[in-house]
Amino acid sequence: MTTEAEMASDDTVIEDQDRCPCASGDVFGCCCGPLLDGAPAPTAERLMRSRYTAFGLQDAGHLLRTWHSTTRPETIDFEPDLEWRRLLVIDRAAGGPFDREGVVEFEAFWRQGAARGSLHERSRFVREDRHWYYVDGDVR
Repeated sequence: MTTEAEMASDDTVIEDQDRCPCASGDVFGCCCGPLLDGAPAPTAERLMRSRYTAFGLQDAGHLLRTWHSTTRPETIDFEPDLEWRRLLVIDRAAGGPFDREGVVEFEAFWRQGAARGSLHERSRFVREDRHWYYVDGDVR
């Protein structure tokens, strides 16, 4: 996660006691916060939720670190006026602490200026050396 010294004055700061943006119902310090700081995700769903939070915070480091090397892009470009508003987990298959693969289907709602919409994706994850990685997704 970006340190305070590296943050721009208009960056969003989420305190540990704030509700997590991923809509898990937990607080940031017990949910996505540790994962953005480098802790491994215990499940594919937890990794997907942390990646949603990272997109909202424009945390390219976390996104690249958790993207599988076979499909990882060189860089991530963020749209500065795109705001991720809400996450809904629709389905999950496998992806538990002892699985090697998992699938998480979600819908992420966004706002950009006056426009609103959602991204509906069925994402594939793999677990290697006790770490989950995002592989790719089928956008619906």
